[in-house]
Amino acid sequence: MILTTASAIAGHRIVKTMGLVRGNTVRSRHLGRDIMAGLKTMVGGEIASYTTMMEDARAEAVDRLTADAEKLGANAVTDVRFTTSAIVSGASELLAYGTAVVVKSE
Repeated sequence: MILTTASAIAGHRIVKTMGLVRGNTVRSRHLGRDIMAGLKTMVGGEIASYTTMMEDARAEAVDRLTADAEKLGANAVTDVRFTTSAIVSGASELLAYGTAVVVKSE
């Protein structure tokens, strides 16, 4: 599966557009992480536990996006984007979306 933020794929030609595909995950904060993050904000620097949580969320959203595209028979997804939104206090959704396409090598 080819994933790209571009609308075209070098060396390939889009032969069929399958439609919009998406993958999402909703994550909640963890009390222990929040306490450590609060302490970290006093001294500055990266909050590694949140970085890891976001990396995991992006990977899960991309896996679900890929599965959605495969269900449609696509072998690539173009125009991939990510967005986030707050669901409730302490929980957020990460959404990956794009256009499922069938491409052939040129």
